Amino acid sequence: MPFPYTGGCQCGQIRYELQAEPLTLYVCHCTDCQHQSSSAFGMSMPLPRESVKLTKGTPKQWSRPSASGRTVACFFCSNCGTRLFHQPSRNDKITNIKPGTLDDTSWLEPAAHLWTASAQSWVSLSDNMLSIPQQPTHKEFEEIYKRFEKKL
Repeated sequence: MPFPYTGGCQCGQIRYELQAEPLTLYVCHCTDCQHQSSSAFGMSMPLPRESVKLTKGTPKQWSRPSASGRTVACFFCSNCGTRLFHQPSRNDKITNIKPGTLDDTSWLEPAAHLWTASAQSWVSLSDNMLSIPQQPTHKEFEEIYKRFEKKL
């Protein structure tokens, strides 16, 4: 899939363009992601922060503490409520896009499942993907990034 990648909210009020390849893609089963997605898990696709360009509209923002106690800034459409991306305080160089907001999601293939200790009992986890029971360590994150590179 050639970039720039494009996406936006459900109502079209907010649009963005990604001007770099994603660093990785993972599925998170923590209870925070379950709440924000209103589903069994959330997905995150980190990119260099400067590569995320808003092309239409201005998202609304709110901040919340993460499980680690650090702050996560959450950006969403004030009209339709679609969660677009997060910016974690633990790493001010990345933005975590919510990849379901991309115009074309056909190429998405996660490299790992995180917080599997909180996964719903009916979710089937692939043996082909890295599975981490809680917050990944620095070394585990490196492995998630490596596995995604091989998929591109």
